[in-house]
Amino acid sequence: MVDFTLGTAVSSRIRLARNLNGYPFPARLKSDRQAKEIIRAVSAALNKVDEFKLYYMDGISEDEALNFVENRLISPALLNTPSRSAALINEKGDISVMVNEEDHLREQCISQGMSLRSAYRSLSAKDSLIARSIPFAYDEQLGYLTACPTNLGTGLRASVMLFLPALALGGMMPDVIRSVNRLGLTVRGAYGEGTQAKGYTFQVSNEVTLGVSEEAIISEVESVVAKIVEMEASERRRLKDGETALLIKDKCLRAYGVLTNCALMTHTELDELCADLKFAACLGYLKINDLSAIDELTFKMKPSNLNVLSGRTLKEREREEYCAQYVSNRIKSLVSKG
Repeated sequence: MVDFTLGTAVSSRIRLARNLNGYPFPARLKSDRQAKEIIRAVSAALNKVDEFKLYYMDGISEDEALNFVENRLISPALLNTPSRSAALINEKGDISVMVNEEDHLREQCISQGMSLRSAYRSLSAKDSLIARSIPFAYDEQLGYLTACPTNLGTGLRASVMLFLPALALGGMMPDVIRSVNRLGLTVRGAYGEGTQAKGYTFQVSNEVTLGVSEEAIISEVESVVAKIVEMEASERRRLKDGETALLIKDKCLRAYGVLTNCALMTHTELDELCADLKFAACLGYLKINDLSAIDELTFKMKPSNLNVLSGRTLKEREREEYCAQYVSNRIKSLVSKG
C-alpha cells in the first residue's frame, strides 16, 4: 500500500536572532576589533560544553565559504563583511552560529523530517549557554532586540522544508501560498527569502515573532504544515488515478533512466531529475528505502561538495562527468523497481 505522505516533510529548521547587550548592531560596529571581541566571547561561551569549530570569514578560502553556503550552514550575507564575521559549527554539523551577520548572532539547528520541537530543544540549550556568559539585548515589552523589527520578540523563525510535487504539478501552489500568508506564515524557496522553489521544494515559516511565545510559533507552523501535507497526499492520490497518471509515471521513470545512464550531469538537471525520482517513490512506482538519501545526494553533488569528494578542484565538464558517475552508482544502490 502506498503511503502518500512519504517524503513530504524534508527537514526542519529553528533559527534564533540575538544581539549582545552593550554593543551596537553589526552594521554600526565601530571597528573590526569590536567585532572580534564579540566573536571571541561567543566562541568561549559555546565551547564550555560542546565542541564548536570557529571559522573567521576572512580566514577561509572561497571554496570553503561556498561549501558552507551550499550546505546551509551560513548565509551569503555573512560573507559581505569577512573581516568582521565568523561562524561556529558543531562537530555533527546540525547546529551553526553566525556571528555579526545582520544580528550579532544568528543561531540555527537543522534536522531531518518534521522535527521542529527537537531542533528547538537542541538550539535552546545552546542559546541558554551563551546567555549565561553574555547578556543579550532584551526589553521587557519588546523582547529580544534585533536589527530588523520583524525579528523582535522571541527572535524565533521556525521553518519546515516541504516536497510538494503534486500540488506544484496540479497548479495549486498559488492558492496554498495565499492561504498560508493569510494565516501569518510565509512560503519561500528552499534557501529562504528571495530564492526560487527548486525540485518542488518549498519552505514554510512564521512571519510574526513579536507578541507570541515560542510554543505558539512552533504549534502554528506544525498545524499549517500538517494541513499542507494532507493536501499534498490528497493530490497525489488524485494524480495517480487521474487522466495524466500515465504521463506522470512516464516522466518519473524516465528520470530514473537518465540518472542511471547518462555520461554528463549538471546540478540543475540533477535537482529536477531527483525530484521526479522521489515522486516516483511517493507514488509507488519505485522502491526507495531511504528518501532522505536522495535529498542528501542533491546537496552532495553541489560544486563545492564535488570538489571535496574528488579531492581536487574540478573544472565544469569534469564536475558534470564526476556527478553523472557518482549519481548513477548511488541511485542504483538505493532504488529497486516496484
